[in-house]
Amino acid sequence: MTAAEISPGLVTNIATPDLKLGDFKLIAFDMDSTLINIECVDEIADAAGRKAEVAAITEATMRGEIADFKESLRRRVALLKGVSVASMDQVYHERLKLNPGAAELVHACKAAGMKVLLVSGGFTFFADRVRDELGIDYLRANVLDIENGVLTGRLVDQPWGDICDGEEKRKMLLQTCGQLGINPLQAIAVGDGANDLPMMGVAGLSVAYHAKPKVREQAMVAINQGGLDRLLELLR
Repeated sequence: MTAAEISPGLVTNIATPDLKLGDFKLIAFDMDSTLINIECVDEIADAAGRKAEVAAITEATMRGEIADFKESLRRRVALLKGVSVASMDQVYHERLKLNPGAAELVHACKAAGMKVLLVSGGFTFFADRVRDELGIDYLRANVLDIENGVLTGRLVDQPWGDICDGEEKRKMLLQTCGQLGINPLQAIAVGDGANDLPMMGVAGLSVAYHAKPKVREQAMVAINQGGLDRLLELLR
């Protein structure tokens, strides 16, 4: 693929003649550092005085240097043991913000008749609220185990499996396409880290948002400056 910068900070690795939002029926977003401005696990770790340790694991995982996302997440969640729900509430209210252009892009997609999927290697504690705020249609994320108002350092198994990793993101995108009766080529996948590559690989359009180098290289479109709504410069 030959990359071309079509305007400052917006790079396309494919020819994009006359692409329209109406060509697509589903858009799937990663959450942490894509729809929102933080990595929630790192900010929760701050409350336990372990942010540097956890953030280093997160960064290596998102760059693709730690291949086993499930093991990486278990290690990080174990370090959160003892953090209170009140501290997590504080992270949500004081640190978590939607990324620039997130609401605008979601609104434009919904106005075009598309469904919206949030697939996160993060946690339902935050993802449920982001879903409700943006009116997102489908969600898959991980559940933190809580006892007596504090984290146990474990995750809760769910009917679909244990941890939403890259493979689970891919499966959820394909499953949602099946549910909607559409071809995966009618889906857009947006992410920033290595665990987003499996779902980006099966979507008709893959978008890297302020992403790790490996993800920028493999995505069809890379937004390297500005907000998520810059995608609308390509899709009208």
